[in-house]
Amino acid sequence: MIPKKTELVKPMYKRILIPIFIITSHFVFGQAPKYSNEFLSIGVGARALAMGNSVIASTNDASSGYWNPAGLTLLQTDFDAGLMHAEYFAGIAKYDYMGAAMKLDSVQWISASIIRFGVDDIPNTTDLIDKEGNIDYDRISKFSAADYAFLFSYARKSQIQGLSYGANIKVVYRNIGKFAHSWGFGLDAGAQFKHNRWSYGIVLRDITSTFNAWTFNEEELIIKVLDTTYNYAPDNSLEITLPRLLMGISREFPVYNKFTGLAEIDLDITFDGKRHVLIEGDPISIDPHLGIEINYNKLAFIRFGVGNFQQVVEFDNTESMTFQPNFGIGIQFKGFSIDYALTDLGDNSLALYSNIFSVRYSFNQKKSSKGNT
Repeated sequence: MIPKKTELVKPMYKRILIPIFIITSHFVFGQAPKYSNEFLSIGVGARALAMGNSVIASTNDASSGYWNPAGLTLLQTDFDAGLMHAEYFAGIAKYDYMGAAMKLDSVQWISASIIRFGVDDIPNTTDLIDKEGNIDYDRISKFSAADYAFLFSYARKSQIQGLSYGANIKVVYRNIGKFAHSWGFGLDAGAQFKHNRWSYGIVLRDITSTFNAWTFNEEELIIKVLDTTYNYAPDNSLEITLPRLLMGISREFPVYNKFTGLAEIDLDITFDGKRHVLIEGDPISIDPHLGIEINYNKLAFIRFGVGNFQQVVEFDNTESMTFQPNFGIGIQFKGFSIDYALTDLGDNSLALYSNIFSVRYSFNQKKSSKGNT
């Protein structure tokens, strides 16, 4: 039996609009503070991701603007720039990073970074059915749901030998097509201390908490239809990202002949309630992770990392420990670096690993030479 047109319209509208409202509420209202701006916890750079994000104490390139701004003081050249591209969930989600750093003088450095995590070409079927109740596939458009972060960093060497510090100004823009968008602002601060082969790092992200102010397009959300499904379009809202403390310690060590190594262990300490990590607490949770890098004469690199330790309850109510392994390699020659990492978003139960590539180029400013007279 063919359903009547009026019988078709109502279920179709429900199938169209409920998913859109779910997307909006997932990004905004369905999130406790600990999930706010979570895309900024993924990490940037194939080197760091291969090492399980364990680089707070050892980061020393343009990506330091994200990991620990104090690491900018360890740049070996006047300029450093890097790019990264990754795809998750079979290419549905795109994750991109671009950063550049510059030396101002012997004690000061600056950098700028851009991060984007988004899903593009999402079908917008809100106009699929016209006023007469006819289905018209030509009325389908597309939109993107994407998160952007812009980081502006400053770092400086202190008068204490081996100690440096830095800070970020962070601007966050989140957009869900024509349906909703938000602006957010925050501050990060970090420090590094190097002594002999040891390095120590500390970062306090979102020092004053990062605030995202959301604005919703009520007309696009079609309030009347949402009301018929016992939902309603949200008013403007404020989303808060609470502070997070990151600490790390690393050590360089000789391996054999021209082979040397670096090992680092980091702790991510959150204050926003119980999280599913190794050390669960309320309100404090601690997530440890470890990374190792072996290099040959600073030309070729192999990296390993482990993190995302979790206690998982099995079907027989027993608990077992799970963790996420990571792997990567890299090549560095005449200022160019190409790095590769095999990792995922951090949910090892999905086993959806992604191939991540990043490139970096470092160079010095050309010195002007005076001609002979």
